[in-house]
Amino acid sequence: MPRLYLIRHGKPAAVWGEADEDPGLDAAGQAQARAARDHLLALPEAHRPRRVVSSPLRRCRETALPTAEALGVEVEIDPRVGEIPTPATLSAAERPAWLRQAFQGLWREIQGELDYDAWRREIVASLHARGDTAVFSHYVAINAVVSHLAADDRVLVFRPDHASITTLETDGAGLTLVERGREASTGVL
Repeated sequence: MPRLYLIRHGKPAAVWGEADEDPGLDAAGQAQARAARDHLLALPEAHRPRRVVSSPLRRCRETALPTAEALGVEVEIDPRVGEIPTPATLSAAERPAWLRQAFQGLWREIQGELDYDAWRREIVASLHARGDTAVFSHYVAINAVVSHLAADDRVLVFRPDHASITTLETDGAGLTLVERGREASTGVL
């Protein structure tokens, strides 16, 4: 069965909510991006990704680049695997508090301009036909997929570390969680 890999971006040069809305990777993040590439390339041929998809945000694109270069493919940008949309009325300084509050609840309870449970389902639907693909995404988006697959309505179900790799299988119509990525403490909370 085709495999799909959800890779959280490497360590960014700035934390979420700071002045830089779209930071790239710091030196540790660049090393993590290379380590993710090495892990993916060391997989058996039958499970190695053939495509590379990334969130539009710089930290994901920079994490994806070493893998794409090694595979000889272009990075495909897909906003559906991007960062959770925050309410437009919030300032950059208010966003971390909003996210911390969201982490305490359920997808359907998140306050904002959109239906966050529907956002979660859209991410999952975008992955169904992406077998043999490495998808470079974000902490919350990966939680959205894992919580959906586990039939767990909590927003925060695990803490994927920077550049951790969560493995899924797909039959083209559905997804199965094979293995969660490495967990670690995070600056998000």
